[in-house]
Amino acid sequence: MNLDKNSVIGFVLLGILFVAFFWFTNKQQQAYINLQKHKEDSIALVNAARIKPTDSVAARIDSLKRDSVVKISAAGNFTHAALGTEQLIIVENDVIKAIFSTKGGRVRSVQLKKYHSFDGKPVQLGNANDDLAYSINTANNNATSINNLFFTPSVVTKNSDSSQSISFTINDSATGKSISHQYTIKKDSYVIDWTINLVGADKLLSGNSLNFIWKSEPQQHEQSVQYERQMSNICFSEGNEFDYISAKTEKKFEKPVQWISVVQQFFNTTLIAKKEGFEGGQVSWARKTDSTTTLSEVEAALQMKITPAASVSIPLQLFYGPNDYTILKGAAPEMDRIVNLGRDMYAFVRPVNKYIIMPVFHFLTGIVSNLGWAIMLLTIFIRLITSPLTYSSYLSGAKMKVMRPELDTLKAKFGADQQGFAMEQMKLFREAGVNPLGGCIPALVQLPIFVALYSFFNSNIAVRGHAFLWAKDLSVYDSIAHLPFTIPGFGDHISLFTILAIAGQFVLSIYNMSMTPTQDNPAMKYMPYIFPFMMLFIFNRLPAALTWYYTVSNTLTIIQQFVIQKYIIDHDKILAKIDEKRKQPKKKSKWAERYEQVMESQKKVQDLKNKTQQNKK
Repeated sequence: MNLDKNSVIGFVLLGILFVAFFWFTNKQQQAYINLQKHKEDSIALVNAARIKPTDSVAARIDSLKRDSVVKISAAGNFTHAALGTEQLIIVENDVIKAIFSTKGGRVRSVQLKKYHSFDGKPVQLGNANDDLAYSINTANNNATSINNLFFTPSVVTKNSDSSQSISFTINDSATGKSISHQYTIKKDSYVIDWTINLVGADKLLSGNSLNFIWKSEPQQHEQSVQYERQMSNICFSEGNEFDYISAKTEKKFEKPVQWISVVQQFFNTTLIAKKEGFEGGQVSWARKTDSTTTLSEVEAALQMKITPAASVSIPLQLFYGPNDYTILKGAAPEMDRIVNLGRDMYAFVRPVNKYIIMPVFHFLTGIVSNLGWAIMLLTIFIRLITSPLTYSSYLSGAKMKVMRPELDTLKAKFGADQQGFAMEQMKLFREAGVNPLGGCIPALVQLPIFVALYSFFNSNIAVRGHAFLWAKDLSVYDSIAHLPFTIPGFGDHISLFTILAIAGQFVLSIYNMSMTPTQDNPAMKYMPYIFPFMMLFIFNRLPAALTWYYTVSNTLTIIQQFVIQKYIIDHDKILAKIDEKRKQPKKKSKWAERYEQVMESQKKVQDLKNKTQQNKK
């Protein structure tokens, strides 16, 4: 493109105009911004001049007066309970430190003396955002939450059974109505007995129903808040049957509820109805996903029908404590199931945990103080009881190995005829007395054991806080390096126990592949590499107790294989036995007969298809 002198001058002028336009526009905008700022500053100065400090105090006093009027109005006939200053009263035994509040006459929070959070502070269940209350009628057409009223506390009394009691009371002297919350804490107990005494219940309650609202925001106590959130859920007993919600966010109760629990990985807070239970209600639950230390947000609405009477007593219990199987078993029926030893599709491992893993582990921890070594002994125990199956598997693998030359010959003979090869292979196995699935038995046994231990170590509070080797806490992952970034599905750390476990798994996979008769399947060829790589992502965030178990298990398996293959199994004798087996008369099993019939029919169909295709050509 050629430009003359006039065109160049025109473009230059056009550019100058554009620059001038943007400069002028920007100047106008800046002037407008400065003008607006000047106006706002002027208004602020005027307002500041109008509002004197004395006026601010007056405005605050006026606001407090209006708030007091609202509170007094809501309190109705309980006028003296409308206003007051919250007082905190501490009652403790050897395991808990309960903090009571006169506002609502309630338990505000509980500290667990024997447990500490990841930051070294005592575990505290309950906080300022938690609220457990019910509504009462304070006057005609007037109702309020019990937590809006200030109760009068009694002195803490010690009972003959070493328990301690305290009461909180409000009275309506004009009508004789009263409400009393009586709490009793037994020695060495995580349970707080809570009895609600209502005088004038027929007037205090609408429809003879006590409607509870429970709001809770459980806080982080473990090292990984993401993993603790994953392990949290809501558990309850509905119709005297245990159930829980984890993936769901809402649950409407159709049957009476005996108790409901806000469950964290190792601790829980539970509301227990001592008699008939809550008639119905619902609970909503949402797991948090932000960067805060809050695990979830819980809100439960529970209704309890009260027998019409002038005076009633409602016995309840509050549990603040650890997810310890033995402790929960004595707290309320079905509460021991809060400890996840196997649920839903993995419920079949619960008996394994309950009757084998748990008793053996408790026995071992009774004689070995270090839990890491106890886990190693538990692993040895498991390997010993599964050793007969392991030997059977290795023997089957050895038989398959000595038969590999014959199988290779058959494969070369039949070529692409897979069905013909399968029939002859089955015939060869039957003649030699070899079970081709024999090597799968240990894997099938190992899977439920692994699932059982996954549930056991994730929920077993006994391993919490115990260090072993470089792992500071066996209940969380061991970290030897912290990454400056997060790998999706892997995390921001490297677990050494995971690396060792995966290395052992890789060696085992390579060995097992060497025992496989044929390796023509490309997927099977790459399995020794794919499977450990997948397990690396799964294991890196698992508790160190579990990855340590898997490390020891893989090491023992490698040792077992070496000893059995080197000193126990004689391949020449195996081959001789196979030859001897072939000379014996054979009797087909019904399964073998059916299998051969199916293979023969499939082969005939395939031969017919091949013949039809050749005729078409």
